[in-house]
Amino acid sequence: MLSLQPAGLCWCGSIAPVPVRTKFVFLMHPHEHKRVRTNTGRLTHLCLRDSELYLGVGFDEHPAVRALIADPAHFPVLLYPGPGAHDLSAEAAPFPELGDRRLVVFLLDSTWNLARTMLRANPGLRQLPHIMFSGAAPSRYVIKKQPEPGCLSTLEATHELLVALDRRGLDAYDADTSPLPDLFRRMQELQLRFATEQRNPRHVYRKTPEERAAAKLLQGEKRKRIFKPAGPERNDR
Repeated sequence: MLSLQPAGLCWCGSIAPVPVRTKFVFLMHPHEHKRVRTNTGRLTHLCLRDSELYLGVGFDEHPAVRALIADPAHFPVLLYPGPGAHDLSAEAAPFPELGDRRLVVFLLDSTWNLARTMLRANPGLRQLPHIMFSGAAPSRYVIKKQPEPGCLSTLEATHELLVALDRRGLDAYDADTSPLPDLFRRMQELQLRFATEQRNPRHVYRKTPEERAAAKLLQGEKRKRIFKPAGPERNDR
């Protein structure tokens, strides 16, 4: 997939895709493709071997998506927390019917509001088993404001999901050696440095980009978690 970043900010040549058992399918809303140049869904797709990324809003009639869901060798699920979602951080054996089939995880790559729109537009995706995780650390996305406490970027959500899958024996993912967290950090550092270099010297800034990022990071340590353990008081996405 072609990068939308300038040559100096492109990561494609430095990414070595990680092999994982789970097949990830990123369904990207057009807004993310057109307006969010630091979109982490695209970056995550490049980091995971054999993952797929498709652009659109409605996917129930999308040939590739339909084929993935219909394949008897696959066990398709949707990462979308809420009532009825399987909490992989809490359930010891969430899918006894999985058997030898390959787990295929669909992710809606968009803002939270647009993700709800996409879910309403895709009855077929809504019918898939929903999965979630709990106990994740607050988002480290300091260059983009999250809509509410506990929200994670697509890259962070994928990383946390893989950690939960590994703990359940459903994948083999080494969080300590995974390049995802480090690449996420480097991407933000590069964006902050680029923003600093492009500052208008005639404009009076109250805080530098690094100072604002540090303030957000410290604030993030106190954020509440949106993915709570399964129970009657669990928050929805």
